[in-house]
Amino acid sequence: MQKNITKITDKIIKRSTKSRAHYLEKIKTQKSIKVRRGALSCSNLAHGFAASSAIDKQRLAGEETPNIGIITSYNDMLSAHQPYEKYPAFIRQVAQDLGATAQVAGGVPAMCDGVTQGQEGMDLSLFSRDLIAMSCAIALSHNMFDAALYLGICDKIVPGMLIAALNFGQLPAIFIPAGPMNLGMPNEEKARIRELYAQGKIDKKQLLEAEAKSYHSAGTCTFYGTANSNQMLMEFMGLQLPGSSFVAPDTPLRDALTKRAIEVALNTSEIGKNYIPIANIIDEKAIVNGLVGLNATGGSTNHAIHLIAIAKAAGIIITWQDMEDISENIPLLTRIYPNGYADINQFNSCGGLGFIIGELLENGLLHQNVTTILGKGLDKYAAEARLNKGELEFSAPPKQSGNKKILVKLDKAFAKTGGLKLLKGNLGEAVIKISALKDQHKKVKAPAKVFHTQDELMQAFKQGKMDKDMVAVVRFNGPKANGMPELHKLSPYLGVLQERGFKVALLTDGRMSGASGKIPAAIHLSPEAHCGGNIAKIKDGDIILLDANKGVLELLVDEKELKGRKLAKHDLSQAHIGMGRELFSGFRELVGAANKGATIFD
Repeated sequence: MQKNITKITDKIIKRSTKSRAHYLEKIKTQKSIKVRRGALSCSNLAHGFAASSAIDKQRLAGEETPNIGIITSYNDMLSAHQPYEKYPAFIRQVAQDLGATAQVAGGVPAMCDGVTQGQEGMDLSLFSRDLIAMSCAIALSHNMFDAALYLGICDKIVPGMLIAALNFGQLPAIFIPAGPMNLGMPNEEKARIRELYAQGKIDKKQLLEAEAKSYHSAGTCTFYGTANSNQMLMEFMGLQLPGSSFVAPDTPLRDALTKRAIEVALNTSEIGKNYIPIANIIDEKAIVNGLVGLNATGGSTNHAIHLIAIAKAAGIIITWQDMEDISENIPLLTRIYPNGYADINQFNSCGGLGFIIGELLENGLLHQNVTTILGKGLDKYAAEARLNKGELEFSAPPKQSGNKKILVKLDKAFAKTGGLKLLKGNLGEAVIKISALKDQHKKVKAPAKVFHTQDELMQAFKQGKMDKDMVAVVRFNGPKANGMPELHKLSPYLGVLQERGFKVALLTDGRMSGASGKIPAAIHLSPEAHCGGNIAKIKDGDIILLDANKGVLELLVDEKELKGRKLAKHDLSQAHIGMGRELFSGFRELVGAANKGATIFD
């Protein structure tokens, strides 16, 4: 094992000693009080199987056969989750054929950031993660289940499900993906057309036609944003089957993988032959493995928030500094859009996650001695899933990349680091993703142009007021202000300015999409403007230094003057009305800072 990775892991273990022990004791207590249907009264149990078939009632009345709880995020609107419509019936049938039972325990909301991007509904996006966790808890609180299958893929859904699963840590938890859509319009062309629209060179009809060619069928979006980063994490942390992340929906291989996941859920239940609760899987080493995977693949910056909240649910304390420390030791091995122009299907076909896991294990950059849903050892995940005469098998990944423009070995890495950097200075802490940045864009020193909403910035662009070097400051978009929406809609506008030769950067207490790319963006700034952060003291024309090479984010204003400045105010009342935002006032009150996971949970 590489010494620096071991050192970082040991630091996390030491920091988490008390909180991890408290978590494990909680799970031990839950298990000891018989947290499943054997603890139910006859009336409770009768309610729980009243609508079941006769054979399922017979099985559920006893304790000899396991019952799987299905948590589904199916809806018709979200392309990645539409395939889940048929999964419950399939799971129930497979479980019944294996002498067990399965029930849909509950559904969770599954919103699409692609639909709400730049809209009022985006203010609910980050909060939906914790709401999903709570929804899962309600579903599992019926106490009918010996294991849980989680049907989720996209941005906040998988993190929310995982937070819930860890709070039911005595149960096995298996995650089942549905797979990506096939490649539509090439990513490079899609980005070009968006910038043309931002400049007014094509109309909305032409833009919609292009977007519809990009997002054209059931399945996950094919760029490497948060959804596909989620799938990577589930494999790196051993919570779903090897090679299962990027297999297309409605294919024989996808069905075979789902069937095997059901078998694993039954086998790892307490009634099964190899009991493996999720509390035994997600430990400090598993979290570090996830962070290694995130950096080696150039994954979504949203996980700078989500992984802190996930780890916290398991009693583990990680920081942005840990993430940067790991990034400094993990080379970038992939070029997938937005860190290149390949899509996730092309990445999978030239070796995929099995290739990367094998390469990282061989070079001592991943913890091998971890527990997964398949038992001891991460080496089982250095594998490809395939069908051989109709039977599912896991074989060794290729020894060489199928396309060295997309996937490489360590000695040919695209970059020496994973590209996730921590920025510090008199404005606080922020993160920046540099894996898609050209070297000349990693340092920007320019005057500030301050906005309170992304609409203000877009209007200024259309009025021709932004053709200059600048750091665009978009504030009052933190968790407590308005739920910390993504500001990805700004990317084409800032991209146009960069193409025109201006030095441009974004500074915000909001988020950028997992598809953030070529624009230097200091995001998730903490403390946020609404909580008195110095970002609320920035004035138009102030010089800001963003240096991603040295990890510096400074407002170049005399310290005495900065201290004496008053905080800017912004009326957010209208941002809390409409699209259901009134219902989330409690979330805005409870939510913590971005660098603490932006979670409402203690």
